[in-house]
Amino acid sequence: MGNEAHLKKNIGFAVATSLVVGTVIGSGIFMKPGIVIASTGNSTMALWAWIIGGIITLASGLTIAEVSVKIPRTGGLYVYIEEVYGKFWGFLCGWVQTLIYGPAIMGALGLYFGSLVAGLFGFSQESNTIIGIITIIFLVFMNLLGTQYGGLIQNISTIGKLIPIILIATFGIFQGEHQVLNMDSGITQSLSMGAAIIATLFAYDGWMNVGFMAGEMKNPSKTLPRAIISGIVIVIISYLTVNIAMLHVLPANKIVELGPNAASTAATILFGKMGGNLLSIGILVSIFGCLNGKVLTFPRIPYAMAKDGFLPGAKAISYIHPKTKTPVGATLSQLVIAVLMMILTNPDRLSDIAIFTVFTFYVLSFIAVFILRKKGLHNSETLYKVPLYPITPIVAILGALYIIGSTLINTPLDAVLSIVVTLIGIPVYLKLNANKQKHPQPKAN
Repeated sequence: MGNEAHLKKNIGFAVATSLVVGTVIGSGIFMKPGIVIASTGNSTMALWAWIIGGIITLASGLTIAEVSVKIPRTGGLYVYIEEVYGKFWGFLCGWVQTLIYGPAIMGALGLYFGSLVAGLFGFSQESNTIIGIITIIFLVFMNLLGTQYGGLIQNISTIGKLIPIILIATFGIFQGEHQVLNMDSGITQSLSMGAAIIATLFAYDGWMNVGFMAGEMKNPSKTLPRAIISGIVIVIISYLTVNIAMLHVLPANKIVELGPNAASTAATILFGKMGGNLLSIGILVSIFGCLNGKVLTFPRIPYAMAKDGFLPGAKAISYIHPKTKTPVGATLSQLVIAVLMMILTNPDRLSDIAIFTVFTFYVLSFIAVFILRKKGLHNSETLYKVPLYPITPIVAILGALYIIGSTLINTPLDAVLSIVVTLIGIPVYLKLNANKQKHPQPKAN
């Protein structure tokens, strides 16, 4: 068909950078400090865990930026794997992300947002799911109106989430009285630097999502690497300053004891009762923006797969609205799966299972830099090469392998379930591929 709708190229540097910051900074910056301190045993090692996690993430971002400028197509990780390793591996990567990873994270953020809203306004526990579902439906509707609306929400919510971070960091560092370094966590059993780094890496996760939007960027070869690098640097600085500030306001063992409530307790000490409430609103804005980033980016994976005819119901899933130029079919499919997960099960567990497989494909995407360069695809026609090659890609690969190894050792059942879900995709691929061979479809002009 000659009148096929195409995705509109209207995403610039500001929206792309806010997508990186917005999809990474969600609840992790407020939830993880206590876990990291408890895992390392003291505040100094905890800060090192955040730094190491940041270095691994930055190396990953710098590496994937070169892959992304060589393959600037919508679909991100799925497209990179397919282009370098073939349709079979690309399908398995997209299959796991489409079926579990994307919807589960959307569902988890929606439920967490619902529980915080319910707690703040004194609603019943039963309303958590309803509030979460309504929130996701609202964000889906706004994003389907056009990427400029989803992008606007992303910009506003990113600025909104940075306000409590800046306030806690600034006032905490200058007004706090507690010693920051070498403070004991009060926990002596099962100390693990590995577990701490994994916690930080989960908090940093989400930076690759901006690559899903490459096909909708005005100038992806320049915009994408700049957005990835700028966004990750902002996140690293935010994470470090908030942790230093919190340690300055609260003793390390108190942060461990308070857990998720440590940030709001620190805000209450700094700004009074009103400050604690304002931070709760800040956390809500943070999660809202993070969720919007997922709603905006995750559907691009099933869209890219369906466009290639490699999902059941491909025609419906690849449908783009002729006026708004947004992937309606793919977005609604992710919404349906996310809502079902929110109603039927705990998506936090599902996303944990999916992380193992996603990091497996992260390794493949980092190795792709070496393969693409060997094929002669040097960046002579573009403006970006990964710095400190080959050290930077090797750091990224070792970081991802660390996650995989730690999951196999610490939670083998999650790893096995992740592998099973991936294996289920094999007969689905074979069936779809056989159908494509039998009924080849002419490509649209």
